[in-house]
Amino acid sequence: MADAYQPKQKIGSKRLVVGAHYGLRDWLLQRLTAVVMAVYTVILVVWFFAASNFSYEGWAGIFALQWMKLATFVALLSLFYHAWIGVRDIWMDYVKPMGLRITLHALTILWLLGCAAYAAQILWRV
Repeated sequence: MADAYQPKQKIGSKRLVVGAHYGLRDWLLQRLTAVVMAVYTVILVVWFFAASNFSYEGWAGIFALQWMKLATFVALLSLFYHAWIGVRDIWMDYVKPMGLRITLHALTILWLLGCAAYAAQILWRV
């Protein structure tokens, strides 16, 4: 009679959990990338308003510094990863056919990698 009150399936540490298992990690990474972009924006705005040369040469002079190129590239990589998380979640939530979703994921990755390569080319050309 004691068995009648026992659940047939155990719930706890042995239960089967399905899903992608990256929700918290990506949530934290999106917040981290947002902080990186916000800090970079503050640096850029302060630098801009402290500058006295509002010409192409003055603007190019800002990005001629190696640390500014690196900071800009880190901010852009943060932007691209931030965008990847958001767009990937849109594809996963709203595109149900698996083949189309994988194709959209691949195209998004290729687009963002192309943007990153082009950004690096632009930054190190200045």
